[in-house]
Amino acid sequence: MILEALTDTLIDGGKLVPFLLFTYLVMEYIEHRTSKKTEHLIKKSGKWGPLIGGALGIVPQCGFSTAASNLYAGRIITLGTLFSVYLSTSDEMLPILISEQVPFLVILKILGIKMIIGMTAGFVMDAVIRKKTGEKAEDMRIEHMCDHQQCHCREGRIFRSALKHTLQILFFILLISFLLNLSMGVIGEEKISTLLSGKPVLGPVLAGVAGLIPNCAASVVLTQLYLEGMLSAGTMIAGLLTGAGVGLLVLFKVNDNIRENIKIAVMLYIIGVVCGIIIETAGLRF
Repeated sequence: MILEALTDTLIDGGKLVPFLLFTYLVMEYIEHRTSKKTEHLIKKSGKWGPLIGGALGIVPQCGFSTAASNLYAGRIITLGTLFSVYLSTSDEMLPILISEQVPFLVILKILGIKMIIGMTAGFVMDAVIRKKTGEKAEDMRIEHMCDHQQCHCREGRIFRSALKHTLQILFFILLISFLLNLSMGVIGEEKISTLLSGKPVLGPVLAGVAGLIPNCAASVVLTQLYLEGMLSAGTMIAGLLTGAGVGLLVLFKVNDNIRENIKIAVMLYIIGVVCGIIIETAGLRF
């Protein structure tokens, strides 16, 4: 069990390396090289962030949620964009649906619902924030990561700085993911299946909690249970909406405002569960 958990952790961690390195290269480049004019352009284009975030999120790779967490911590993207990525992220759901030869139209419906919910929530959230702040965007604070970790990155080269941050975050992700994988192995998919199945009212509520676990295994279990007819569409969607992979885990590591991180997690859960209950109540099937 320990060997299996370690293997899964290393495989999942390896998939994240390109996303982490590319994200930190972008952030380091912006910090070192961009002018005030470029920063203004990035903030202005951020209004369309939820559209881009929702589209990227459906790509079967939780690396995008990891990248979004880092970019939000540096205030390069908006809160709405962060939510659009989190809600639309598909993790391992898409590969499972394809491998099980699920009809293309069904896959399209599931991805479409997640993307639409993500984009809608993102645009609404950004609109509310702009109304409260009077169109004033937050200043970029990429340097807070270096100050927090005391790594003196600004004294070195861009690539070396990006690599340093990548290794630091990767070690944190590997450690927590290993413990989660081990825990999932001890609990077992059968117990999770028993907990989630056959509960039409509590289904979305419990699935939302399962989705919040910062591990790609949650999306695997939820998708498989749905395909086996043990979960309803609403319950599955609730869990998949709250399942942002290791994105939330990274957010708590790189964003200093713990209270804000908790609010984001709670909002993510509420949106996922409410949407799941609506789908459940409407009797929607895929």
